[in-house]
Amino acid sequence: MSATDHAAPIAEPSPAELVRSVLAAARSLTLTTAGHRVELVGLHSLETPDRLFLNVPPECHVGGEVASTPYGDLPATVEFTDVAPVAVPDRVRARVLLGGWLSLDRPGTNALCFETAGAELGYDGHTIDVDLDELLGAEPDPLAETEAEILTHLADAHGDAVELLSHLVEPRLLIGVTRVDPLRLDRYGIVLRLQRAGGRRDVRLPFPTPLRNPAHGVLQLRTLLAGARACPRRSRR
Repeated sequence: MSATDHAAPIAEPSPAELVRSVLAAARSLTLTTAGHRVELVGLHSLETPDRLFLNVPPECHVGGEVASTPYGDLPATVEFTDVAPVAVPDRVRARVLLGGWLSLDRPGTNALCFETAGAELGYDGHTIDVDLDELLGAEPDPLAETEAEILTHLADAHGDAVELLSHLVEPRLLIGVTRVDPLRLDRYGIVLRLQRAGGRRDVRLPFPTPLRNPAHGVLQLRTLLAGARACPRRSRR
């Protein structure tokens, strides 16, 4: 059975789930205020989806900008960029923009607290406003923090398995394809990027059931591979 032979729509993460997963896996962000724009790498922690703690370097002077705000809350945005761990063209998979307010977490230091007032998701060519209540109610994907390691290992050490998974793709979608790479892995399945001279296409191969935990992912991938072995080899001509 191919990836497009399903009568029911293929399950995918909701916008709120995507945002939660990006936030859970992110190691860097861009903080923007009226007076500053700074890249922070390894200098933030997430308490809840609507509350972040930032350890801003003294030389960027954002702490001083916050301290000089009349009411102690400075409008700001925080942006996260979700980049595919496997080297493919157009590696940015999603962008998350949080709008909200900065305040001093501990006066006299550069420790700041960011309170989220709104969230915006850029994904698959669309921009979506994500309701804050939905964001608070969503859970990050069980593979959010291990996905990069799994995908890079799959691409680097198991190219034959990636090729085998392409047997599950509808034959017409493989015409002219010159390369297949694993692009995304989540509780609902794996997404392959099909590259051809004239462009690209992303195809989701759904798991039989959504993942319950990271260990379950190995079993589900094996199930997909077993199904792929039963499919005839797909021609790309």
